[in-house]
Amino acid sequence: MKALIYGSFFESINENTPKIDYERVLDKNARFKDPFHDVNGLDNIYNIFQDMYKKLDNPRFKIIEIIEENNIAYIKWDFIFNFKNSIKEESFQGVSRVEFNNDRKVISHIDYWDSAENLYEKIPLLGSFMRFIKKIIKA
Repeated sequence: MKALIYGSFFESINENTPKIDYERVLDKNARFKDPFHDVNGLDNIYNIFQDMYKKLDNPRFKIIEIIEENNIAYIKWDFIFNFKNSIKEESFQGVSRVEFNNDRKVISHIDYWDSAENLYEKIPLLGSFMRFIKKIIKA
């Protein structure tokens, strides 16, 4: 149940979501980790998402699957977005391991997704280079 509420929160957030909404689901000392960040504290987490809304157009999450047992949940999601000033919609999938405290608030949110394939390869010049490297390494 905790994970369903948290998943709904992520599907609904946008650039106008006030910090108080984050406070309803995240502990003030929560940890957030993804391939680019590893921070503690609600303010730092809120700032990461606000920065995302500045750097991308129309970023949003679609929850695909939730598995929850006791205070741990695994949430599979699609992240959908446009690079700034691009009409092409991009997306990729990831999984989050989320841990809740006894107050039903998130104390740890760790994302697992491939930044090379899901972002770097979508950037025009860098993407060509990354695909070339993968081709060389591939058996």
